[in-house]
Amino acid sequence: MCFRVKFYPTDPAALKEEITRYLVFLQIKRDLYHAEIGDYDPGKHPEGYSSKFQFFPKHSEKLERKIAEIHKSELSGQTPATSELNFLRKAQTLETYGVDPHPCKDVSGNAAFLAFTPFGFVVLQGNKRVHFIKWNEVTKMKFEGKTFYLYVSQKEEKKIVLTYFAPTPEACKHLWKCGIENQAFYKLEKSSQVRTVSSSNLFFKGSRFRYREILAQVNSGTGESQHR
Repeated sequence: MCFRVKFYPTDPAALKEEITRYLVFLQIKRDLYHAEIGDYDPGKHPEGYSSKFQFFPKHSEKLERKIAEIHKSELSGQTPATSELNFLRKAQTLETYGVDPHPCKDVSGNAAFLAFTPFGFVVLQGNKRVHFIKWNEVTKMKFEGKTFYLYVSQKEEKKIVLTYFAPTPEACKHLWKCGIENQAFYKLEKSSQVRTVSSSNLFFKGSRFRYREILAQVNSGTGESQHR
């Protein structure tokens, strides 16, 4: 069992409850890197100490020296609370902040990762973000078997449909459900605007964050959501 963040806050540093902010900090730190070096201490951090850590896939001695210098000069002397706050402010600027990637393939058969963030829908290929769609531009999400459709309406009445293929129908259904949950969570202003279903329904066991009108479509094997 693992307790983790499901919906990442748009501005984690603005969370009012200290314990909530700390738990989000722990989750983001786990997302990025598991190690903890602590405040700079000449006795604990001799020359070359950063070589013990693999911070990036493409590691170099030049990068290690730069990391050690920043640790010593720019980050030294911060209290734990200040360092955690600065960490959150930096992390939220990353393109992959709050991203829980779902492996898929595009219409050309290229591998891709689909993800939902506080700001919208993201498609990643390798380390590159190839699509970013704001939540207010997403008009509908739909799945049929292993195929996931995202309907988008942009400026000047431009309408497009993005199509992706999940590994299995179950994975596609999960992708769609995550999309519905995230769009409702980040787009609606109040929780009272969200229509829910009872978790006693075995199909939705473990989740109450659902629209009533999609129940029949999901149970029939075809999922579709549309904001009117």
